[in-house]
Amino acid sequence: MWPFSRKGPSGFSWYSTAEEVTQGFDGSGLSAIVTGASSGIGSETARVLALRGVHVVMAVRNLSAGASVKEAIAKEIPDAKVDVMELDLTSMASVRRFASNFNNLNRPLNILINNAGVMATPFMLSQDGIELQFATNHVGHFLLTHLLLENMKNTSRESKIEGRIVNVSSEGHRFAYREGIRFDKINDQSGYTSFGAYGQSKLSNILHANELSRRFKEEGVEITANSLHPGSIVTNLLRYHSFIDVLSRTVGKLVLKNVQQGAATTCYVALHPQVKGVSGKYFSDSNLGEPSAKAKDPDLAKKLWDFSVDLIS
Repeated sequence: MWPFSRKGPSGFSWYSTAEEVTQGFDGSGLSAIVTGASSGIGSETARVLALRGVHVVMAVRNLSAGASVKEAIAKEIPDAKVDVMELDLTSMASVRRFASNFNNLNRPLNILINNAGVMATPFMLSQDGIELQFATNHVGHFLLTHLLLENMKNTSRESKIEGRIVNVSSEGHRFAYREGIRFDKINDQSGYTSFGAYGQSKLSNILHANELSRRFKEEGVEITANSLHPGSIVTNLLRYHSFIDVLSRTVGKLVLKNVQQGAATTCYVALHPQVKGVSGKYFSDSNLGEPSAKAKDPDLAKKLWDFSVDLIS
C-alpha cells in the first residue's frame, strides 16, 4: 500500500483534500480572514471556506490577483461571500491599516488563518528593517493577530461560538538555527542562511500559537490557537531556488501534494468539529503531529512573545 494513503485517527490522510475534510460542514454565519489568499493553498483555503458558507476576507498584497481569485470563486459558487482587502505583511503600517479597516466594518471574526509566507529568500530587510522571512512569516502575523484579538474575543463571547486562530507553519521549523531563534542576530547578515532563517520563522509560528493558547486558557477565553504543517506542496514558494523549483514542479509532482491536498490541514483545523476545544497543538495531514522539542519549549515561547511585543511597539 502506498504509505501516504494510510488514514490517521481523524479518519483523514496525506491524500485528503480540503473539500473532503470539510464535507458536510455548514459554516454559514461564520467569518474568516485568510492571509496570502491570492495563490497556492491560501486561495484554495478561501475557496473551500466559501464553499462551506463562511464569509471570507482574502487579505492579499496583490489586489488584482486577489480579485481574480474572488471572481473564480464567485463563478463556481454564486452565493459565496468573499471580500478582498489589501495587506502587506512586510509593512507594519500596512498591517495596522488593514486591521483598522477591518475593525471599522464592525464585522465579527470567528477564524483567523495566518497563512501567507515567503520561503528561503536571499538576505533582505523588510520595510521596517527586519529580516524579511522573520518579518513576513512571524512579525506581520503577530501584529495582525494582536490587532484583531479584541474583535475575536467579543465575537466568541457574543456568539457563544469558539474562535479559532490557525498558524500555517512547516516541518521546515526543524531546520531553524541551532539556538532556535537568534534574538540578538535577527537582522545580522553574517551567518544568515536562507533555510535557517525560514526554519526560524516557522518555529516562531508554532511558538506564537502555543503562547496564545496558554494565554487564552489563563484568561478563560473561548478561542483556540493551533499550528500546522500543510505538507510539501508544488507552489511558487521556492522561486528563489531555481534548480529546486524545477525539480519540485517535475519529479516533485510524484511525491508532493497538490494545493487541494495542501489546504486540507488548514481547513480541518479551522472548521472540523473534531478540533473543538483543542488548542496549543501542531497538526499534519489533518491529524495531530509532533513538532520539535524547541517548538514545545514554553520559556522560548514566552521569550519570543516579549521580543515580538517590543518589535511591534
